[in-house]
Amino acid sequence: MNSENNIQAQKVQKTAIIIPARLNSSRLKNKLLLVAKNKPIIQWVYEAASKAKLASQVIVACDSKEIYDTVKAFGGNVEMTSDEHKSGSDRIAEVAKRHPEIEYILNLQGDEPQMSPDVIDSLIDALHNSDADISTLVRKITSKEQIESPNCVKCVFTKDNLALYFSRHPIPYPRNAEEAEYFAHIGMYAYKKESLLKMTSLPMAMIEKTESLEQLRALYNGMTIKIIQTNLNPVGIDTIQDFEKFKNIVEG
Repeated sequence: MNSENNIQAQKVQKTAIIIPARLNSSRLKNKLLLVAKNKPIIQWVYEAASKAKLASQVIVACDSKEIYDTVKAFGGNVEMTSDEHKSGSDRIAEVAKRHPEIEYILNLQGDEPQMSPDVIDSLIDALHNSDADISTLVRKITSKEQIESPNCVKCVFTKDNLALYFSRHPIPYPRNAEEAEYFAHIGMYAYKKESLLKMTSLPMAMIEKTESLEQLRALYNGMTIKIIQTNLNPVGIDTIQDFEKFKNIVEG
């Protein structure tokens, strides 16, 4: 093995996928425990994460005995965390602090059962091979409804694919509409460990509070976020309609 491959292998050994798993959800109660094709949603997510090639371990970071027992039952790796955390980033930071061997962390939401292992690896690879603090995903959008929806977070970035800003408002403003391109943010992140711990230790920024977007805390404090474009448009499980759609896909 040459030195470059050896360095890459060492980075993989120091990389973990951590899945923050909160039991209570305001829109869909106990959604991570809903069952499709004999598997709870959290198991679908765990198994997708386990197929990624650039991480050496997968850990579910949960806040309840129900999720803990469910993950144990299917043979997954799970750790309890405080039920006081305000965000998934805070939850995974608690777990990361317990593991000195981890230097790179991918935050995979527990309600994203359709996330592709290849896309997970692309995000980890971007972090392994850049000086950025964080990497994340965007997809191009042309739907006027999505562009205008505050539930679809938009991102603008530099020619070097570094994030400039994220907003629930349409950005850029279409003064010259024929020139405008829009990219939707997909909320999966890879962090250098020290960057995650730094971000979660900082106070909330005004722009973060205003937009209710945690990643703006990182930008406000001068941290860099590498943007990776993908064609993937995963269906997150936020409502019972989302769950029924996913269930129909996997059960035919």
